[in-house]
Parts: sequence; structure tokens; C-alpha cells
Amino acid sequence: MKNALNRRTFIKGITAASTLIPLAATAAEKKPYLGRKIKVALVGLGRYAEYMAAQMKDCEYCEVAALVSGTPSKLESWGKTYNVPLKNRYNYQNFDSIKDNPDVDLVYIILPNAMHKEYAIRAAKAKKHVLVEKPMAVSAADCLEMIKVCTANKVQLAMGYRLHFEPFNMEMMRLGQKEVFGKVRIVEASLGYFAGEKGEWRLNKKLAGGGPLMNLGVYCVQAGRYITGEEPMAVTAQYGPILRKELFTEVEETITWQLEFPSGAICTSTTTLSAGIDRIYASAENGSFELSPAISYGPFKGRTREAEFDFPTINQQATQMDAISQILLENRTMPEHISGLEGWKDLKVLEAIYKAADTGTKVKI
Repeated sequence: MKNALNRRTFIKGITAASTLIPLAATAAEKKPYLGRKIKVALVGLGRYAEYMAAQMKDCEYCEVAALVSGTPSKLESWGKTYNVPLKNRYNYQNFDSIKDNPDVDLVYIILPNAMHKEYAIRAAKAKKHVLVEKPMAVSAADCLEMIKVCTANKVQLAMGYRLHFEPFNMEMMRLGQKEVFGKVRIVEASLGYFAGEKGEWRLNKKLAGGGPLMNLGVYCVQAGRYITGEEPMAVTAQYGPILRKELFTEVEETITWQLEFPSGAICTSTTTLSAGIDRIYASAENGSFELSPAISYGPFKGRTREAEFDFPTINQQATQMDAISQILLENRTMPEHISGLEGWKDLKVLEAIYKAADTGTKVKI
């Protein structure tokens, strides 16, 4: 397991050493943290926020301290569950008054995609650090505006890229970027499941910005980028058939694309809401490595040509939140791989994929 042990020295793109603490230290070695915690306001109390809040109970360096929702009953029930006092419960109209609340350090935006920009900017102007779920926004231009406002207000902007702290995916990064099996030539990264309900916001183009490419495809684009360590330079893409015409009237149901990288590597991906797939495979000059499941909440399973991966199954959400909170507590700059800049890079690629599928031509990125 030499490769697995060497992973702990991998630092390219993972510049915050503290992110490795949950993986490198055992419970017996690690002393309980008794210092100040980052106080987090959750904006949008939907399905993923519910899952996130539950997982955050395992966090050491942060805690749920405030709630933002347009549904009074949610504010009441969540407030009781997470011991959030009335003064820390906000609706979307009085959200800006959060600027006067010292109980909030970080605003975590878990809203429909098209609302990310507005609430990131409002949070930044309230002088609160900002964490945004993927995709960062519905356009690359919106991402740049969010970055600009956060910079102007001297607050940090982070992306909710949990897989950057997950050991199986970190091993895929290391194997690819460190060229353990030579230069990577082919990456296949796909994610999909059978889903879709009438009235769901993810099927509303105005709110979602697109279909499964926006909500799932970010992970696949990320895989191609963090395995090769390169930025794609061109893309071709094709829409799949609409099988449920009563649901998919505004957004795609399936889309496939091919990213080209400067080294000559190609990443082929499919994302869909009509079938289940959760896989990353990379083939290099002298061997291959893969994960399946790879992107979901786990447990993950992976291997190289030599051996099965042997890493712990972690609480992905808690690990992500603790890593980001440690950076804020130590007044360090957010590393680029989870910053707003990373979110902008992904949106540039997503926009190019849609343009390639719309035009049937190869699009430069």
C-alpha cells in the first residue's frame, strides 16, 4: 500500500494542511477541540440542507447557529431541533439584518442555483464569510460578480466541494496529478440517477440554469480537472433523448460531453436523470485507477491495477465544514481549489458544454 501511504504527502491543490487532520489522526491521538467555533447560518432549508445540518452534528470547529427560510414552520421546527434561538431565525425579507448578528460568521447558501448570486452578495455586504453549494451560480459572469463583491467586502468565498476532502477522491487526484502510472490519457466520469417530479425546481430552467449538467455535471467536470491537474481547452457535447416529455419541458434529461486537455487527455462524461451511474475511471500510460461508487455520499470503492483502495469512510459534510472552519479560525486565505475562483472555472466549462450541445460544434473554453 505504498501509494496509499504516499497520498498523505500530496499537496498539489490541497494547500490547507489541516484538511488532512481527520484522515491522519486517530481518535485516540486527537485531543478534543475546546476553542471558538465558526457559527454557521444555513440559507435555504431544503433536502440537502436537512442532510447537511444532521451531518454537522459531528463537527468540531463549527455549528449551526442561524437559519434562513421563507417557511415559518421550518424555522420553528429546525430551531427546536438545532437549538437556534428566535433572534437567529430569518426570512428572506429580513435577511440583511444578519449583519448586526455577532452569532454568525459564515453564511452557507443551499438555495436553488439561480438564487446563489443574490444571497452571496447580500451575505458579503453583511460582512459575513460565504459558502456556496455547487454549482456556484447559473453563469460564469455571475460567479465573477460574486467574487468581486466578496473581495470588496473583505470576506472569504468558498465552494461546497466536499470531495476535495474525501480520501478516495483525494487518492484519484494524487494518482493522476503525480503521474503514478504515467500521464493520464483517458478519464471517464459520469453521474446520474432516475429522478424528476412535476414542479421540482431542478426542472425549472430559470431556477436551475439547466438540467442534470448543472446539478450533477459539476462533479464530472471536477473529476476531469482534478485527476489531470489541467484546465480543459475544448469540448464537444450531445444531448440525449427526452424520454419523459411531460417532465423535461425546459431542461435536458441526459447530456454527454468530451473535454480535451492540453496534454492530450480526454474526459468523457454523461450526466442524466433517467438512469443510475456513479463512476470515475482513469487510464494512464502504465495502468488505470477507478472508483465506483465515486461521487455520491458513499461508501466508496476503488482500486488501481495493483490493489484495492483502503481508506476510511468519513462523514463528508462534517469533514468539509471542519476544514473550511479551521481556515477561517486561523485567518488563512481559502485555498484556490475550494474558492470562488474554482466555482467560476467550472461554470466556464458548463457554459461551453451547453454551447457545444446546442451548436453541434467543438467549442473552445
